[in-house]
Amino acid sequence: MELNRYIDHTLLIASATEADILQLCEEALKYNFYSVCINSSFVAIAKQALGRSDVKVCTVVGFPLGAMSTEAKIFEAKKAIEQGASEIDMVMNIGRLKSNNHVAVLKDISNVKRAIGLTPLKVILEISELSKNEIVKACEICIDAKADFVKTSTGFSKSGATFTAVKIMKKSVKDQLKIKASGGIRDVETALKYIEIGVHRIGTSSGVAMMTSQILHSTY
Repeated sequence: MELNRYIDHTLLIASATEADILQLCEEALKYNFYSVCINSSFVAIAKQALGRSDVKVCTVVGFPLGAMSTEAKIFEAKKAIEQGASEIDMVMNIGRLKSNNHVAVLKDISNVKRAIGLTPLKVILEISELSKNEIVKACEICIDAKADFVKTSTGFSKSGATFTAVKIMKKSVKDQLKIKASGGIRDVETALKYIEIGVHRIGTSSGVAMMTSQILHSTY
């Protein structure tokens, strides 16, 4: 199992510079990560830096709150794809879900998915804000909206991924959607445990540390 091919190498902090994004891309090329995950204003720079490599550009939409209009999310997603993004991670409208306005949540996600077509759509649930029942409901809505993945967290809320939440997500989506775990995953052991539970992608800013650790372990 090649851990590097599960990793979306992530840099989403507001203070990230162009030089930081270029370094992220260099690291992704060196370790052959699945993608770089960045804010949408940096998509064109990342796409150019990655050239014809296999490393994809993943970008976030409606990030990190999910509370903006569907039209804004659609515009951001389509613009990012034009500039070279291969995957879209959008934040669900958490407030609408907690209002039990499930129709609005469904429309928000399905309209973005319809607008981006075959481009994979990961929906960030922000599990730290949700009850178990809300996680289950969010997963059901994502299935109905024809999303491709459910994703645990933005990494910008009070906590990130948990094994408990991922197990709930897995039970809810079964094999209908893939799962991305992100937020607070910083070591190889934790990443491998998520993969064992059934996660298809790991979002982390600690990918280089994980690879270095794996190389060190394999040499002893």
